[in-house]
Amino acid sequence: MIKAVVFDIGETLLDDTREWAAWADWIGVPRHTFSAVVGAVVASGRDNREAFEYFRPGFDLEAERQAREVAGCGQIIEESDLYPDVRSALTALRQQDFWVGIAGNQTAKVAELLRVMELPADAIATSGEWGVGKPDSIFFDRVVAMTPVDRDEILYVGDHRDYDIAAGRASGLHTALIRRGPWGHMWYQDADVQVAADMVATSLEDIASALAKTA
Repeated sequence: MIKAVVFDIGETLLDDTREWAAWADWIGVPRHTFSAVVGAVVASGRDNREAFEYFRPGFDLEAERQAREVAGCGQIIEESDLYPDVRSALTALRQQDFWVGIAGNQTAKVAELLRVMELPADAIATSGEWGVGKPDSIFFDRVVAMTPVDRDEILYVGDHRDYDIAAGRASGLHTALIRRGPWGHMWYQDADVQVAADMVATSLEDIASALAKTA
């Protein structure tokens, strides 16, 4: 029985359009070009950060993040960056007595920004805070440690076939793929997803409704 639901962040709760556009502007390439290269990198099974190498070999992502902050162009997260169903779905889950967490491959700053938004979640954490990211199994061990339930009582929800669904399943969690963002749309019919995911949904509210029937 599922007792806790933990959500990925980018393209699960947050629409990343603004942030990817900001990176394209920062490195001085057309937004469409940059998005296409990021998509090609991910489709080939590589980390999306490798896309920067095509435009700036030797790109230091952390140094450039700091440079953006100094220049007043650092990442921001506003209510409009949340997908419309985030607050309603997370609220519904908590009302149904599910423990709700948020944990994804993001910076420590993103965790701070999300906490300020007072989302209906019991805990928020990021790979930047933990010092380890998906698909490393240690990340999912930290997810388990964050929750008050057993490993096999956790549902991890994300949009990425390899980092969220396959890695989560390999770590002993239940998994759900959300069909949104480029990766969710690209992989929702993937054969590996069909095997590894407990469910594939088009909205977070669909996931909350499905879990309500099992509670």
